[in-house]
Amino acid sequence: MKGSFKLGKVAGIGIFIHWTFSLLILFIIYINYKSGQNTEQIIWSVAFILCIFITVLLHELGHALAAKNYNITTKDITLLPIGGLARLERIPEKPSEELIVAFAGPLVNITLAFITGIFITIPDTSEQLMAELSHGINANNFFLNFFLINFWLALFNLIPAFPMDGGRILRALLSFKLQRHVATRISARIGQLLAMAFILFGFFTSPFLIFIGIFVIIGAQVEADYTESKFMLKGFKVQDVVMKNYPTIDANEKIKTAVALVLDSQNKNFLITEDTVPVGTLNRDQIITALSEKGANEFIYNVMDRNLVYLDSSSLLENIFELIQLNKSRLMLVMENNELVGTLDIENLMEFILINEVKINNAHDEKKK
Repeated sequence: MKGSFKLGKVAGIGIFIHWTFSLLILFIIYINYKSGQNTEQIIWSVAFILCIFITVLLHELGHALAAKNYNITTKDITLLPIGGLARLERIPEKPSEELIVAFAGPLVNITLAFITGIFITIPDTSEQLMAELSHGINANNFFLNFFLINFWLALFNLIPAFPMDGGRILRALLSFKLQRHVATRISARIGQLLAMAFILFGFFTSPFLIFIGIFVIIGAQVEADYTESKFMLKGFKVQDVVMKNYPTIDANEKIKTAVALVLDSQNKNFLITEDTVPVGTLNRDQIITALSEKGANEFIYNVMDRNLVYLDSSSLLENIFELIQLNKSRLMLVMENNELVGTLDIENLMEFILINEVKINNAHDEKKK
């Protein structure tokens, strides 16, 4: 993620922190200072924030290590002011595996809360609890606050709404009886209903709930669309969607040649060749950027994307959907017996999905008749 700085590695997983985390620390110091807190209390407050993010890191590592049991690699973990983000290579699709991976994060928080609870005295009444917490973070209530934050983090993450852990747990449970895309759709709708409640409640309480609600609505829809698209590709291979007619440009041509091709056709992605051998790709955005920064007479070989992505024509589309999504701005090369047989881009794939969806809907309508 842009703007992130690497802290190190844990179990081979890169740990990053986003620069905006420093703004959170400064904000905490400012708020405590404005409210009249002394230097000692400010230090305790900052230390508590740091502990929370260590907890978030452990939460994400819980997901990562659980996924590792199923040979799923975690690319990295990034700490943000709003929490942590573990980028798994893929989400496990077996219900039992997804259930374990999704629950592993909240389980870390539950475990930390349980261990902390052994060594602290928890107030008997809510009045005593509020009195204990009313003086801000200090040496006397530090671990009580740590216990409560882990309890609430576990509870919050178990809310059945995508993209939170609870939404994935709900989908995993439904997937034992339903197809994955149906389970996802149901989980997404439940999450979006809860999100609307968050937003409504947020208008009367905290704007933060409004932010969470919007985040959940968008995240749930993205997850539902992604799973639905993947289902539409089930059983199809790369060879079923390969584009055998694709535009090429010689690497020794100039940007003005690419500009002319963009204006003269609907093509957005081009294969760059040298002596008919593929050496790179170039998309419309890259052409416009190059035109703006380097001018129309710049050579294409200086601005092309040299990272070629190869797909095997016999690969199942559902198995490489994540790879295609990661390279959605590129034209990908389709190979068969080590020979180039065509290309594929995300736009062509999405058109195939839409057409396939119409065919399925028409088939269902025919059955009803």
